[in-house]
Order: sequence, then C-alpha cells, then structure tokens
Amino acid sequence: MTSLIRHLTIDCTDAYRLASFWAEALDGALAEDDLPGDPEATVTSAGGTLLFVTVPDAKAGKNRVHLDLQPEDRGRDEEVERLLTLGASLVADHRRADGTGWATLADIEGNEFCVERSAAERAG
Repeated sequence: MTSLIRHLTIDCTDAYRLASFWAEALDGALAEDDLPGDPEATVTSAGGTLLFVTVPDAKAGKNRVHLDLQPEDRGRDEEVERLLTLGASLVADHRRADGTGWATLADIEGNEFCVERSAAERAG
C-alpha cells in the first residue's frame, strides 16, 4: 500500500486570511467550519487541498517548496494581473518577448509562487 498526499500544508501568521486569498486565487472554497481567528483553515479546489496553519514564526528566506499555477480559462499575463488585484505582489518577471517564461509572485504573506503559461499558450 502506498501513501497519498492528503493536502499541502502552509505555515502562516493568519490561517483564515491567507486561506481566503488562496480560495479566491484558485476558485476554491474554504471549509464550512473555517472562521476568522481559527488556527487552521482548509481550501479545496480542482487542483487539490491546501491546509493553512497559524504558527508563531515569521517567514524567513525563500520557500523550499512553492506552487506553480497554470491558468485554465485565461492567459498567463491576464492571470498575473488578476492575482495582483487580489493582493499578490510581483517578485521576479521571467516572461520573455517570445511569450515563453513565467512570473514569480508572492501571496499576501510573502510566500512565493509562479504563474506559468496556460495549456493553450503552450500548444500554440
């Protein structure tokens, strides 16, 4: 018997607030029993489940693990702009003039993630 990944856990300073950001970013949903001030919050989306856990330690340094997002219904650049309006910030822009590349963003607590090209952009 093998093990399966149940969810990816992310340490943070405010589980509900960060989970709310990611629920909107991923068109996901918070668990029904998650409330502001809770020490844990869960986001379920088509791509999987994220668990956010409040910890006393501040983020220090670069993430050892990060999410790579691939937009489903829009292009990479449109998705970057949408995420910026949700509160993300641009960390590094690796997009190239020929349309390849990616953008590295940070969520509202500074956790880095990348936005890659959509499947349609890769195909055409």
